[in-house]
Amino acid sequence: MIRLPECPICGKSVPPASDPSATFSPFCSRRCKEVDLLRWCDGRYAIVESVDQDKMAELQAKQGDLDLDDELE
Repeated sequence: MIRLPECPICGKSVPPASDPSATFSPFCSRRCKEVDLLRWCDGRYAIVESVDQDKMAELQAKQGDLDLDDELE
C-alpha cells in the first residue's frame, strides 16, 4: 500500500503533486505553506554548506574589497 505524503508542518495527508487538487503541495493548505515561508523568513531554517579553507579565504578577501569600496564612497 502506498502512503500519501504528509504535510511537513501539521502532518496531515496531502494528495500527490500530480493530483489537480494538490494546489499547495507539499503542504495541505495555504496556512501551512505560509507558516513554512515565515519560518524561512525568521531564519529558523538554514541551508548549511561546508566551507573549505580556500573558499573561506576567498570570501574574506571579497568582504575586505567590499569594505574598501564602502570607505571610498
